Amino acid sequence: MTPLTDLSIAAAGELLQKCQVTSLELVEATLSRIDATEPVVHAYIQVLSERARRTAANADREIAQGRWRGPMHGIPIAIKDICYMRDLPNEAGSRAMAGFVPGYDATVVRRLEDAGAVIVGKTVTHEFAYGVNTPPTRTPWCLECYPGGSSAGSGVSVAIGSAFGAIGTDTGGSIRIPAAVNGIVGLKPTYGRVSRYGVVPLGTSLDHVGPLTRTVEDNAIMLQAIAGYDAADGGSIDEPVIDYRSGLENGVHGLTIGVERRYFLYEGVPADIRAAVERVIETLRALGVGIVEVELPELDWSPETLMTIMGAEASAFHRKRLRERAADYDPATRRSLQMGEFIPATHYLMAQRARALLKNRMANLFNAHRLDALISPTSPLTTVPLVELNTPRADYPAESPMLSMIHHTFSANLTGQPALSVPCGLADNGLPVSFQLLGRPFEEATLFRLAHAYEREHHCSTLRPPEVVAR
Repeated sequence: MTPLTDLSIAAAGELLQKCQVTSLELVEATLSRIDATEPVVHAYIQVLSERARRTAANADREIAQGRWRGPMHGIPIAIKDICYMRDLPNEAGSRAMAGFVPGYDATVVRRLEDAGAVIVGKTVTHEFAYGVNTPPTRTPWCLECYPGGSSAGSGVSVAIGSAFGAIGTDTGGSIRIPAAVNGIVGLKPTYGRVSRYGVVPLGTSLDHVGPLTRTVEDNAIMLQAIAGYDAADGGSIDEPVIDYRSGLENGVHGLTIGVERRYFLYEGVPADIRAAVERVIETLRALGVGIVEVELPELDWSPETLMTIMGAEASAFHRKRLRERAADYDPATRRSLQMGEFIPATHYLMAQRARALLKNRMANLFNAHRLDALISPTSPLTTVPLVELNTPRADYPAESPMLSMIHHTFSANLTGQPALSVPCGLADNGLPVSFQLLGRPFEEATLFRLAHAYEREHHCSTLRPPEVVAR
């Protein structure tokens, strides 16, 4: 019999609707899984056991009375600890926010709870989602290796089955890299698609909130619950929310994908990862997807452009707190934030101009070739040992593993396009490999459709890490 914590959100939701399982049973199974794995992987900063049990009992009463709210009703979910939850500590992984308790929920939390989801806990984040310090979280695929950042806890909780889905944030790849490292599905939605109200910012013009799940369908279900306009978020865009699951089974014949080999399959991509993504391309081609070779030289500007914008915006947000509580920051985070204060306004403006040009050229590329998506590896590497993260690569000394891992993710944050990371097997070292689809703004449904078609053929959503439990 399949353990309850191995169920997808879609499968668990159907059982809940039919009263063949209870939310309380799902919550108890999830809490047992947390008890067994947390001493090893440290995905959670706070487990909300009694709150989750109360919410689950209420969900069971509502469902039994025929008041089913939808596929998220009664499902155990985890929240990254930079999303406010009313009357609960929100420390964003930092002593500099110790003791802070917000008086309201982040919009993404409120929408999940309105959909009936059961929040079982808050997950570990790198300090202020900056990805500079090293939190205690470990990937179950390799306990000595990098778990992804900064939504590491959310990615690990989903991979190991201590949550059915989780919320992460992504400023330069912090949903997609933990998804890739941990062998799960992660979506950075279109900028403005999901509200950031009540979420501690990193780079306000780059920040996105999105779901991490074990399947593409589950990701569509979660996005359905959290998407939509929010007047409280100045970056929110009033675009109708469609049914993201409705077209999953429509097939992909006639869609077109672009391949920019020079940038995304450059010489720093190892042969086994390159081959895995080529197999994805051939699978989609066999399903009727048109494959077009394209070139976009402006992609080369992505790393420097994003780091300039993020560095300036992060430092502006932290300016007051740095002067009041500098000693409470991790030294690495503090140094990065202080360095951001030395970015000249002229550099920031030039970076924004480069960003605008990249966005324009990307739109022109999609229109000229009638693309539905661009495809690439999510990351040029699998995860690596933590001790090697910032040292030059033996096989490609021009980059450290950290720089390589985020090489492919920055461009979508700059352009605001949706970007979906999907597992596509294991590398020669036995660690997960994923591909990334970049789509047109607000065309998340098309990315889900393409990814679901691949997933149906190869069942990579069934990949599970080695069993890791406390002894």
